[in-house]
Amino acid sequence: MITYKHEPFTDFSKEENKQAFQAGLKVVEQYLGKEYPLVIGGEKVTTTEKIVSINPANKKEVVGRVSKANQELAERAMDSALQAFESWKRVKPEVRADVLFKAAAIIRRRKHEFSALLVKEAGKPWNEADADTVEGIDFMEYYGRQMLEHKNGKKVESRPGEYNRYTYIPLGVGIVISPWNFAFAIMAGTTVAALVSGNTVLLKPASTTPVVAAKFVEVMEEAGLPKGVLNYIPGSGAEIGDILVDHPKTRFISFTGSREVGTRIYERAAIVNKGQIWLKRVIAEMGGKDTIVVDKEADLELAAQSIVRSAFGFSGQKCSACSRAIVVEDVYDQVLNRAVELTKKLTIGDPVEPNNFMGPVNDQQAYDKIMAYIEIGKTEGQLMVGGEGDDTEGFFIQPTIFAGLDPNARIMQEEIFGPVVAFAKAKDFQTALEIANNTEYGLTGSVITNNRMHLEQAREDFHVGNLYFNRGCTGAIVGYQPFGGFNMSGTDSKAGGPDYLLLHMQAKTTSEML
Repeated sequence: MITYKHEPFTDFSKEENKQAFQAGLKVVEQYLGKEYPLVIGGEKVTTTEKIVSINPANKKEVVGRVSKANQELAERAMDSALQAFESWKRVKPEVRADVLFKAAAIIRRRKHEFSALLVKEAGKPWNEADADTVEGIDFMEYYGRQMLEHKNGKKVESRPGEYNRYTYIPLGVGIVISPWNFAFAIMAGTTVAALVSGNTVLLKPASTTPVVAAKFVEVMEEAGLPKGVLNYIPGSGAEIGDILVDHPKTRFISFTGSREVGTRIYERAAIVNKGQIWLKRVIAEMGGKDTIVVDKEADLELAAQSIVRSAFGFSGQKCSACSRAIVVEDVYDQVLNRAVELTKKLTIGDPVEPNNFMGPVNDQQAYDKIMAYIEIGKTEGQLMVGGEGDDTEGFFIQPTIFAGLDPNARIMQEEIFGPVVAFAKAKDFQTALEIANNTEYGLTGSVITNNRMHLEQAREDFHVGNLYFNRGCTGAIVGYQPFGGFNMSGTDSKAGGPDYLLLHMQAKTTSEML
């Protein structure tokens, strides 16, 4: 059995690693602008209408042109997945796990190429792209190992003259709707979790990052995944998303994205359509409004560093990103001033250059939304640094800090999903926790304090799915910090955790009289 626990991050301070990554960029540059077909039942299907993926750091550069699925092709993919399910569900769990282990090995060999593609297509700086690829490898190997643990079910009691078994069987055809912010890790992780559990998948990746998904599908084929088990059907949510969610043969939907889209999917999936003989399962991760709380008894340098890195890593485009800093009033000015100092030192530009800490935001829509929130922030608090954007060549926004916010201000309550963090003052630690919990989300949070009793109080009272002490609130590692949140952050389906695969299966009890 594969025994890797966690793929190491690349140390870019070493010259040989820098050169290896540059070589990865050169590989990607050779296939920029290439066309990618749909994959339905193992067949490559080319359509006239394309999704054009552009480099968000350089709008003139086309990363790839991807065929776009329509309703007819979505229906064809569903038929293909239904047919493949009948054989795939009978494939031994060990064999399904072997496909994941093989795919992980292929990605590991091409690690810098995949990361370089994320630099170009998702606008990720080197270290963020590397972490994305690493997480994808971790998901494949972790879920493969988990399937081997679940394959024999769980022990239940038997009685004299009676033998009982409790086993897990797959659900059926799943729709995986993946996001652009972790365009490899979450896309691959949600897909392979469904596959290794014995389900077949229709993969609809985010429209701004479909090329990395196409490359992933190629790897899964190379790893030995049978035809029809994974169908690649990028397309618009309006045209094929609703149809697939509503489809009577859809057994489950695995979604990562915004609260608005997630709640809409949840609502639609609850409707029993004609010909449907089950209740659809929804696995949803829907964002956050994440807070770092800083106590007066804290390492203030650690606090400022944690806030800045958690807020501005990948331009704040993580559902786990720090978008609120709640600081006890005794140390508020010191932490705020140091965070501003650190932010002013950050470099922003094309992430192809390894020295740039921040790259662009995702696209024009994201740029416009974030800039609109910055204007709102100017009316609600004091702009300390940043507040400017430039979308002439790429979608660049300066890292931005607002101070003096009321806990109920819009930029304290609404998910911005960009490089904007709001500082608010709390009179004491208890008040800081109350402000931190004053949100409809509950994904990640962090507490910086050297007071043991305050840590324990936060462990009980800070209502988030992933709570971190004396570190930033981003960077969960598969198998170490299972990831998923409360309230409007989703269904608290802990990705990279010991029970995640069970969401893709159903338990069956068999009892034999002897």
